[in-house]
Amino acid sequence: MSGLQSFSAGSIVNGTGMKPRAKRSTGRMELGEYIVADPEICHGQPTFKGTRVLVWVVLEQLADGMSWNAIVKEWRGRVPKAAIAEAAALASELVKQRGYRGLNDHYRRKPARVGDLATA
Repeated sequence: MSGLQSFSAGSIVNGTGMKPRAKRSTGRMELGEYIVADPEICHGQPTFKGTRVLVWVVLEQLADGMSWNAIVKEWRGRVPKAAIAEAAALASELVKQRGYRGLNDHYRRKPARVGDLATA
């Protein structure tokens, strides 16, 4: 009997000898038809389903004036126009519900020092 035949079929996964990992509840949150937040993908930041394209990146592209067609082309069709529309709608709802407070708390500006201000 060869070495591989002596292992039980259940203990070999794809010929690696590794046991399959048990599926567990991931805390995946469906935010829409195209957007998901999964702790196992990009540390739980919202992404477009089936990709690792972060929603905030596409929103920044929109804010920078990039056209929807250019965004679709940039992501090689993995982010369709309907997904871009959903991201914009989700961002709109977030601002409506939370207002502007708390959106960028981790990006606080350092207070200006009096000596650094230019006098006219």
